[in-house]
Amino acid sequence: MKIVILERNSVGEDVSVACLSDFGQVTAYGNTVTAEEVRDRVRDADIVIANKSPMCEATLKDAPNVKLICEFATGYDNCDLAYCNARGIKVANVRDYCTAMVAQHTFTMALALSQKLFHYDTYVKSGAYSAQDRFSNFDIPFYELEGKTWGIVGMGNIGRRVAKIAAAFGCRVIFYSITGKSTCTEYCQVDKEMLLSESDFLSLHCPLSELSRHFIDAAALECMKNTAVLLNVARGAVVDNMALYQALMEGKIAAAGLDVLEKEPLDAAHPLCSIRDSNRLLVTPHLAWASVEARTRCVQEAYRNIEAFLQGGARNLVVS
Repeated sequence: MKIVILERNSVGEDVSVACLSDFGQVTAYGNTVTAEEVRDRVRDADIVIANKSPMCEATLKDAPNVKLICEFATGYDNCDLAYCNARGIKVANVRDYCTAMVAQHTFTMALALSQKLFHYDTYVKSGAYSAQDRFSNFDIPFYELEGKTWGIVGMGNIGRRVAKIAAAFGCRVIFYSITGKSTCTEYCQVDKEMLLSESDFLSLHCPLSELSRHFIDAAALECMKNTAVLLNVARGAVVDNMALYQALMEGKIAAAGLDVLEKEPLDAAHPLCSIRDSNRLLVTPHLAWASVEARTRCVQEAYRNIEAFLQGGARNLVVS
């Protein structure tokens, strides 16, 4: 069995993938970007492990032996599922491996922004605190989570974990279902208008689809409180990044925390890069999922998917 890992670096060099050699000959590439690279590297593969590399007719047509595409991710929008299905190629993803870390990162950003931690850390390290004659300083107001309304878009595993933590902080939790098909009854489901107008914190945890693309646009931002904090740990295009920039500059909302962006990596010329105030905008490089524990689970889950496939099972298949 020939296994090709197209994006070895996507799980980090500090996490071993040696276990995958249990199934055959493994060839690993640090990163694979272009369709031409993909086509050349999968030509003789039986199993392809990918993350963002395009898996479609253009890249797979000259790879007659491919039987399984195994994602180092939950998302599989890099795969042309119709083509894979027509070819009889199975596609498997990994699920629920980073729920704890994404939820943790959501609150890391929320707390840093709401408590103005960057301001106060800088205040102390600048020497201003040492130079004052009183024991405390709170020149920029900050607020408690208790009693606030926490809105959620996407009440899947991550959304439910965030809801549980928010409730533990004393927040009132409301949520909106993009598809309208949520079966969650533990929290109050509301319409989009109420979600936007009542949320003090609004966190996004939904997949990207035509229903969710630019869910937060200029019109949505107009409906939000000017004290609200927006948190996107879903997909970059769920938020119109230019509209968000304008809203932040005009004070339409108080702050935003972004782990995902419409174009990744972020273009250095993008207006969001001009906002240097980390009390207003906090951006991290798509790492909310990437704790050591989560990346280790990702590899382990891919291993189990391959093992099940080779034994004739159907584990985590999105195309069966």
